[in-house]
Amino acid sequence: MVVVMAALGFFLGAHGNVSLVPMLWTLLGTAMVSAGSAALNHYLERDVDALMHRTKARPLPSGELTSAATLSFGFGLILVGQILLVVLVNLLTAWLALLTAFLYVVIYTPMKRMTWLNTSLGAIPGALPPVGGWVAASGEIELGAWALFAILFTWQHPHFYSIAWIFRDDYRRAGFRMLPCVESEGYPRTCRQIIGFSVLLLAASMLPAFLGISGTVYIVGATALGLGMLGASVSLVTQRDHLQARRLLRTSVIYLPLLFLLTVIDLSL
Repeated sequence: MVVVMAALGFFLGAHGNVSLVPMLWTLLGTAMVSAGSAALNHYLERDVDALMHRTKARPLPSGELTSAATLSFGFGLILVGQILLVVLVNLLTAWLALLTAFLYVVIYTPMKRMTWLNTSLGAIPGALPPVGGWVAASGEIELGAWALFAILFTWQHPHFYSIAWIFRDDYRRAGFRMLPCVESEGYPRTCRQIIGFSVLLLAASMLPAFLGISGTVYIVGATALGLGMLGASVSLVTQRDHLQARRLLRTSVIYLPLLFLLTVIDLSL
């Protein structure tokens, strides 16, 4: 998903006039930095991963990999990815990729055990890949890049809150302070966050049209998708059960690729 989002940012930053070789170097470097960050996350959370049913089969808790090998592999991937981006793309794209890795590994990962605000903190590095792709194509951070950032930032909240709702017992067992894990039955704050960010997502999805990046086809499709996302959120908030949480999760997974496919189609018309 990180690579797909970076590719979308590159496509839009190039206004559809894509240079294939620079785009491929951008995606390779981005993929390596992202994969290295994920490996370091596995290293830092190897003990708590062993406590959760959903993660105990990962390579480190299961003993398939050693901690030293994972640590070296993670740093190695980030280093090589950074070199590729600095030498073959541009310095600003490389800096954004490094910032993303830093925020994900150094800030978000430990914050998961400290505060329920970790979801919003983690949404920042999660929303940066399309900005990096845009900068790789255009050489600067333009308003369109911030529009993509806003969409991804708001989308991550209902997406990850639905995951936290489904796996709240697992997260609680591991000591993660996800919002559904730290409040009472009924989850009033979680519900407010889900509805609030679903509304904000609908508004943020209009930014590409407002900035002139997308047109009528995008507006119609984005409105329909946003209302579908909001409807799934309302269903979870009103019924507050496991089934509706899974429905919201599935809706969020479908929403994002369809929204950005609309962006590409609209720009290509």
